[in-house]
Amino acid sequence: MTPLDELVSLLNEKSRRIFVAEHTIEFDNVHRDNCVYVLELPGASPGSAGGRVGGFGERTLVKLMCFQQHDGKWTKPFETEDLERLERLELPYHATGLSVILPDGCERVVIGVVDPEFVRKYNERE
Repeated sequence: MTPLDELVSLLNEKSRRIFVAEHTIEFDNVHRDNCVYVLELPGASPGSAGGRVGGFGERTLVKLMCFQQHDGKWTKPFETEDLERLERLELPYHATGLSVILPDGCERVVIGVVDPEFVRKYNERE
């Protein structure tokens, strides 16, 4: 599976993930570089309340993935499940519904945020 296919699959799945993007996620815009972090939360109960991170009740991460677009090509520079590294990350508590334009032109809303400053901080840690 290519990094693009994997990212699109993650965006389409119902799950407990938060997407943190440098720019809006528009797969039809191949001329703008982008960086998207996928933060996976524990548990299998989508929609659980808790008032944290866009309705997600957990404060911990179980996995972090990074996808980058440069010159129209998506890559996956890293993925980690190292709990020690994940515990040091600040979570985007301001994440809400984020509109994404998929490669087929359809729109999907996921939990996430466009925040270049968060992306910069994540990049510095990796």
